[in-house]
Amino acid sequence: MLNISKNPVNKKVSLDKYTSAQKVMETDEHKTLNRFLMALAILTIITLFLPWTQNIAGIGKVTTLKPDQRPQSIQSQLPGRVESWFVKEGDLVKKGDTILFVSEIKSEYFDDQLLGRTQTQIDAKSSSIDAYNNKVQSLENQINALKKEWILKIQQARNKVQQSRLKVKSDSIDLQAAETQIDIAQKQYDRTETLQNEGLKSVNDLELKRLKLQEAQAKLISQQNKLLVSKNNVLNAELDLSTIDATYTDKISKVESDMFTARSNQYETKAQVSKLENSYSNYEKRKNLQYITAPQDGYINRAIVSGIGETFKEGERLVTIMPYNYELAVETFVDPIDLPLLHIGEEVRVQFDGWPAIVFSGWPGMSYGTYGARVVAIENFIRDNGKYRVLLAPDKEDREWPEAIRIGSGARTLALLNDVPIWYEIWRKLNGFPPNYYQPESTDKKSNSK
Repeated sequence: MLNISKNPVNKKVSLDKYTSAQKVMETDEHKTLNRFLMALAILTIITLFLPWTQNIAGIGKVTTLKPDQRPQSIQSQLPGRVESWFVKEGDLVKKGDTILFVSEIKSEYFDDQLLGRTQTQIDAKSSSIDAYNNKVQSLENQINALKKEWILKIQQARNKVQQSRLKVKSDSIDLQAAETQIDIAQKQYDRTETLQNEGLKSVNDLELKRLKLQEAQAKLISQQNKLLVSKNNVLNAELDLSTIDATYTDKISKVESDMFTARSNQYETKAQVSKLENSYSNYEKRKNLQYITAPQDGYINRAIVSGIGETFKEGERLVTIMPYNYELAVETFVDPIDLPLLHIGEEVRVQFDGWPAIVFSGWPGMSYGTYGARVVAIENFIRDNGKYRVLLAPDKEDREWPEAIRIGSGARTLALLNDVPIWYEIWRKLNGFPPNYYQPESTDKKSNSK
């Protein structure tokens, strides 16, 4: 009964006449199970050869395509104190609209007449520049007059030297004439004296010749004296010529020194005026900075510094604003191993948080609720989270993104790559290999054209 012996009972005893044996032994359920397992195996094999789209999954958030369209905070370029608000949170403001007014907290800017007093200083210094300019002009005129006078004096002195030299020549000629005259008078005296000794001439004639000789000698001495005086006049004229050069050089140098001093004071005053004008411009600009205005059209999100009388530091955030016009985009983050597989213009599917979607990562065509996007920028430097940032823009060939999406909401992305069999994808996943590396057609065409 326990079928312990080696002789099987079912071969010695017929069980076909028993109803229970017929229900247990004669059944086709194992055949059905075999057929099911066989069909499942065939279906699994067929499935392994079905196409599978490789993809790179990422998690990101909604942002804007351009940097100037993203939410921004408005800072103050100067420390101050809140005096009055002109808007409230949620208001739509235009570019240049005043958001709030702040007052100064530094003592050097408390003066309400600071601009007027600075302008007065500028006017006074500008008048000083005009005075120095007139002084420089006067000194230049004085220098020109001295130079003209110098030229005339030099010409006059040169003429006097020339005149003295001519007088020396004239006196030299007169001296030679006097010497010739005295020679003649001496010869006449000697001849008369000889004739008088011979009795041919009278004593009176001899005395007349002696008188003429003495007159000639006196004239010679006088002419020698005149010649010495003329030579002395030439030396005096040449000395006067040298003295004129030294005198007028000294006068002109002194006037030029005064002119250079005036010009130096003029330039220094110009520098002071420029510095005052710079201060005036800074004061004026600082005065305008007390009115915090909107940099572009947008909505006031949140007032960070609130209340009246609250003080803040330079560069501290006062209020945040969201631009009115913007283009949506999605920033997602991918692992470094997947970065070489992404290219500009790559097709990406995006699922937004809060929007129902059915996603089949390997069959993007069967997914529902996803939106098309294209890669427009890939960051070249890794972030602190160990991933690279990729910026996505809406795909114009796909359906439009929902209008109700807000900046900052979450998003999931799938970057679509090559189509491979499912068995290859399973094998790749088990081995930890990255997806297939490939180059887009546009890149290949560019390389071939090059």
